[in-house]
Amino acid sequence: MGATRPSMQERIRRRRRAAFVGRRRELALFRENLDLPPDDERHRFLFHVRGNAGVGKTSLVRELEQLARERGALTAYTDEAVAGVPEAMAAISEQFGRQGRPLKALDRALANYRQRRFEVESATMSVGPPAEAAGPSAGSRAVAAAGLAGLGMVPGIGALAGAADPAQVAEGVDRLRAAVAARLRGHEDTELVLSPLRVLTPVLVSEIRRVGADAPWIAFFFDTYERTGPYLDVWLRDLITTERYGALPDHVVVTLAGQRRLDLGCWGDYLDAVTDLPLDPFTESEARRLLADKGVVDEPVVRDVLRLSGRLPVLVSTLASNRPAGSGDLDDPSATAVERFLKWERDPARRAVALACALPRQLNEDILRAAVGERVGERVGERAGDAEGRAAAGRAGDGQAGAGRAGERRDFAGEDEAAGLFGWLCSLPFVSGRADGRVHYHDVVRDPMLRLQRATSPQRWTAAHTRLAEAFAREREAAGDGLGPGEGVGRPSEGIGPDRRWAQESWRESRLEESYHLLCARPGAALPAVLRDGIAVCRLGPVEVRRWARMLADAGHDSGSEPIGAWGTDCLAALADERRYAVDVLGLLLARAELTDEDRTAAYTARGWNHFRADAHEEALADYGRALVLDPAHVPAYHGRALTHRALNDFTRALADLGRAEELAPGTAWVPRERGETYRRAGRHEEAVAELDRALARDPRDPLILGSRGQAKFQQGLERAALQDFDRAIELSGDYIWALSRRAHVRGRLGDVAGALADLGRAERLAPDMARVLGERGEVYRFAGRYEEAVAEYTRALALDPSYTWALGSRAMAFKALGRTTEALADLNRALTLDPAYAWAAARRTELLTELSGNGEATGGTATGTGAGSAGTT
Repeated sequence: MGATRPSMQERIRRRRRAAFVGRRRELALFRENLDLPPDDERHRFLFHVRGNAGVGKTSLVRELEQLARERGALTAYTDEAVAGVPEAMAAISEQFGRQGRPLKALDRALANYRQRRFEVESATMSVGPPAEAAGPSAGSRAVAAAGLAGLGMVPGIGALAGAADPAQVAEGVDRLRAAVAARLRGHEDTELVLSPLRVLTPVLVSEIRRVGADAPWIAFFFDTYERTGPYLDVWLRDLITTERYGALPDHVVVTLAGQRRLDLGCWGDYLDAVTDLPLDPFTESEARRLLADKGVVDEPVVRDVLRLSGRLPVLVSTLASNRPAGSGDLDDPSATAVERFLKWERDPARRAVALACALPRQLNEDILRAAVGERVGERVGERAGDAEGRAAAGRAGDGQAGAGRAGERRDFAGEDEAAGLFGWLCSLPFVSGRADGRVHYHDVVRDPMLRLQRATSPQRWTAAHTRLAEAFAREREAAGDGLGPGEGVGRPSEGIGPDRRWAQESWRESRLEESYHLLCARPGAALPAVLRDGIAVCRLGPVEVRRWARMLADAGHDSGSEPIGAWGTDCLAALADERRYAVDVLGLLLARAELTDEDRTAAYTARGWNHFRADAHEEALADYGRALVLDPAHVPAYHGRALTHRALNDFTRALADLGRAEELAPGTAWVPRERGETYRRAGRHEEAVAELDRALARDPRDPLILGSRGQAKFQQGLERAALQDFDRAIELSGDYIWALSRRAHVRGRLGDVAGALADLGRAERLAPDMARVLGERGEVYRFAGRYEEAVAEYTRALALDPSYTWALGSRAMAFKALGRTTEALADLNRALTLDPAYAWAAARRTELLTELSGNGEATGGTATGTGAGSAGTT
């Protein structure tokens, strides 16, 4: 019976819903829309709720969501707690799961994405000398494990990297990306990290179609869109209006809610498909109805509430929440905005708690305890009507701990009392929950609370933010020290260096909140360290940099510091074009921040890495060069420059930089590994195996070194030896998708069709809807002479990735073996249209045209000994 009891949060939601008034037109329009079938021309697929802060957008959206659920809809709600598209997908999946419709394939894909991102982010943070007497350093192992070369290759890349052998696998336009995948557990992982929307969104769409097939409606709600729109706009527009990611079912309804109109540059061509729902403050009758529902009927009080609130719903509800019986001193001209929000809360301790809890950007019970401190306020004398007590209650509004002289100090350190206070705060009209489970104050209420506390007592303001910063610092230290087995890239014994902790989400989020409070407490003193943090964050990606820049903007606004606010605003603007990653943010830091030579070295190295990711190789080389001028012993710059040279097929310079890196960081495993990979891509397979042997001697349990050596041996024609390396790699890492795919390829060549198909089935379960796994299965079938099945698998792969040139070439050979030469020629033509430099496809087309003209002999069933290559990598 206890399991059926509603939670405290659910009871709060029900009470708030019961008190919802107004917005009848908007509710009716949405309700009527759900009564119309999707094929009715009057049905609308996209709503946009807009209006100023405090006008009730979130309340209306939550009401619309509940209305949709009452109609049997599957629903999902997100707000600014998500800082990127993958996070929005995760929020959708989590909420669908709570409604009994888990998106299991998406959850697996997101888990894989997070793991690969963590590996990459960890690896980029610290490449340097190993710890004394500790064997290979954590940073070195992480770099080797991540295979950093892959991360610089984005869609549209033109340069080719890889071995020069024309018979090598993946000889076409994405040979470079395939080579990259060899270093990051295969092409699928490379695509997943570099182009997560392209990989994850089709999985989301497929899962939505699956779980929503028997639901009458699927409703998505994207709140606080003025903040999330900059990074959700294009994705949502394409998801809703195109079939780039697949076709959404027609019973999906999407609602956006924000302060501003939709961006015409993004949505201008689709405004006819948007139903605009502008919100104004309550009418007087709506405001009076809400007050009456809360028992506020005394006309002087009603008039005063209408005057003080401006009929903004959040303020009307807040002022009415404690049912004032009389106007009292409402006409006092000294009344502040904060007194309006807490005017009828008679407990001075609760007033002090409400003010103290406005300081952090988000709240849970732990943060509440840190915000209020061990002792907050003074309990007013036992007599409720005591004049001195009332005076103390009034003074509690200034946020001072221990304001008043009467009574005894109250201790809020206990868990029970903290839980009770947190529950009380959650019940206040201006406090609402986020998608991540924490709560926050409405900005309309929080802003004046912050201004009051900052102006009333700067010393208390500084002390309170310092206390919160210390609490988040403790949380950060616990997150860094508490990493256990399986939570880092390296083995537990290797530890995790301070810089690499930026790749750990819990550590990073605690550091951001610590920085926010340090900036609020002492803006000038804290800013240099926070800007140095920005250099580290810029190694991670736009989502993490955006969170850091948003923190700066918030700290500037909340502390009243224009310089800090300008930093935040400018950094957010510098992230507008995500194709440039954090290049422009690093440009701002290098141009405007007061940096030491050490900081500048790190910044140039980070910008080199971001240029590399943006396919700006010459700019990357220039920045790595600048870093090395400042610090000729900076190992990460040599590493990044080596990878850039390798991407440009300049293997000689790449090897020279790796040699210098090993002089500076002897004994690491990553240098011989990267050197081995460079030799392999250059077609120098014997030297590759020798270097990888050295790497493996230094780190014998690294599955990726084994995988790389296995591929090098395969390219030497040593299939059995390659198979042993792949076996050992998979034994060490059961989810090593690339090794499974490569082992399947070798098994297929050795005639073990059953073993090859078993490996590919396992890989597909780990990475659903990955084109490369399907392509490799087609290859196994083709070499087994099962051409119809091969064609079917290649076709499935091409449906997922129409630009998959290797699959076109291999399908052409399967068509040819079946005597379907017209279709074979069409596939080869298509492959060469996509990549005119695809030499293998050009040769096969020449052979086929010669055969068709009768001027040459047939080339046989499989056309060549090795075919188009391998679905996985070079």
